[in-house]
Amino acid sequence: MTRTLAEWLTYQERVNVHSIELGLDRVREVWQQMGAPAPARRVITVGGTNGKGSTVALLEAMLRAAGLRVGSFTSPHLTDYNERIRINGANADDATLIASFERIEAARGAARDDAIALTYFEFGTLAALDLFARADLDVAVLEVGLGGRLDAVNIIDADIAIVTTVDLDHMDWLGPDRDSIGREKAGIARAGRPVIVGELAPPAGLLDALVACGARIERAGVDFRAERHADGWRWLHRDGSAMELPEPALAAPVQFANAAAAIAALHALWADDVAFAPKDVFAAVSTGLHEVRVQARLQSLGGNPALIVDVGHNPQAARALAEWLDTQPAGRVHAVYGALADKDVSGVIGALGSRIDHWHLAGLEYLSPRGLAPGALAGILRQTLPLAVFDVHADVASALAAARAAAQPDERILAFGSFFVASAVIAEAAG
Repeated sequence: MTRTLAEWLTYQERVNVHSIELGLDRVREVWQQMGAPAPARRVITVGGTNGKGSTVALLEAMLRAAGLRVGSFTSPHLTDYNERIRINGANADDATLIASFERIEAARGAARDDAIALTYFEFGTLAALDLFARADLDVAVLEVGLGGRLDAVNIIDADIAIVTTVDLDHMDWLGPDRDSIGREKAGIARAGRPVIVGELAPPAGLLDALVACGARIERAGVDFRAERHADGWRWLHRDGSAMELPEPALAAPVQFANAAAAIAALHALWADDVAFAPKDVFAAVSTGLHEVRVQARLQSLGGNPALIVDVGHNPQAARALAEWLDTQPAGRVHAVYGALADKDVSGVIGALGSRIDHWHLAGLEYLSPRGLAPGALAGILRQTLPLAVFDVHADVASALAAARAAAQPDERILAFGSFFVASAVIAEAAG
């Protein structure tokens, strides 16, 4: 039976009764049935709590500027599923994805009673690996979906791993503290191969696990660092390498840390295998910094008042948003905010605090079984910020309309809290 892409995605949601089922055995068995070809000549895997998507985008832009053929796999998507798999700068088209899903379906033995029950994410991971292997790529950049050690992406041995940050998120799956979560994220590293730690103060659990596995650790602030100055910034490595660079096209101060980690990964790649190194490293990195694009990372959607959308959904991401707001011109800020029930909503709200002048709370239960209803969101806001000014709305579109009606031309609307919020706002703005 021929299925459309939409029908395939609906089908994949039913194949496994669990939306998340960590573990490598099932997905590895299917990949082996497909021949387990190398997805590219070199693989970079990117894990971490926040900053993964931006770091993947930075790597993709820099590698392509160096003249290499690059594939990138990210999740979740914002508007189209096709965004998840990019080959040499282009999203995978429907027909290509469908053909890959058909190969995966055959490999998992769908016609048998004992067919391997893949999750929605595992189907997508295998499709990315399959399409990359067929595309004659120099480098594949793979974003970890959840954790690291037991995430489907980890069936591939990365030549270089990056752990961007470690903070409290997905605690039901990864553990109750940063040390536990860090140990899970360390699982993407491999003995004798570089692992880039992008955080200045990583948890001991992450570092201990990386030492135990025998990876070659390169730490921000120790082995490489970013120094900002009036005309841009400087990237430096302990081996004496240094580059004066333009600011990343991506907004937010945290993007300097993401860019520094991405450059450190490429520095390790090009040092280990000069065949992949461009003649002009500075030009490749600078061009990548200038040309990088990724949706919903402090993305400006224009308008008057200005509309900014971000996928920040945990306290660490909210602190980054707060840091960015502190660098902006004075003016009232209207928040369009929705959240999932398994997130630290109080921590997010507390991190932003009085920087938000008016909260427009959007219910997300119509978009996800995990979505918080607006009344529940309002209760958490009252407990966390008793003096906060807020309104509640049934959905994101209503919250955005109310924010636009309330905000003056010289004020700002910040929509954040979930990929669901970002996706709905982008769709509303485009429509």
